[in-house]
Amino acid sequence: MAAALKTRPTDGDVEAYLQAVPDPGKREDCFRLLRLMTEVTGEKPVLWGDSIVGFGRYHYRYASGHEGDWMLTGFAPRKQALTVYIMAGFDQYGDLLARLGKFKTGKSCLYLRRLDDVDLDVLAELVRRSVAHMSGR
Repeated sequence: MAAALKTRPTDGDVEAYLQAVPDPGKREDCFRLLRLMTEVTGEKPVLWGDSIVGFGRYHYRYASGHEGDWMLTGFAPRKQALTVYIMAGFDQYGDLLARLGKFKTGKSCLYLRRLDDVDLDVLAELVRRSVAHMSGR
C-alpha cells in the first residue's frame, strides 16, 4: 500500500492564512501572487496542507506505479523567501529566467526574496507556460 501524501488540498481559508503572514511586506507579496496566479490560471486558490496556496490539479503516474494528484502551480510564504512552484521545472524556460530578475531555483521551486525583485509580466508568463505544459492546455 502506498503512503498517502501529507500535502493535500484542504478546506482551509486561503485569505485568513495569508492575512496571518507576520511580515507585512511578504504578506503584501502573497496577495499580489494570489491575484497573479488566479488571473493566469483561471483556477480558484486552495490551501494544500497547512502552508501552500495551490491552483488547479494534474494527475501523475510514475513508472513505479505510484500515482496521485498535485497542484498545477502554487506558492508558499517561507521564512527565507517566497516559494513559487513551477511544476514543469525550468529546463525549457531559459528565455524567461534570463529576463525575470533576482531569484534562485530548486527542482520545481522558484525562490523570490521580494516580488519587487522580479518582472511580474515575466513571472506571469512563466506560470502560464508551466501550467499549459502540465495540463496539456
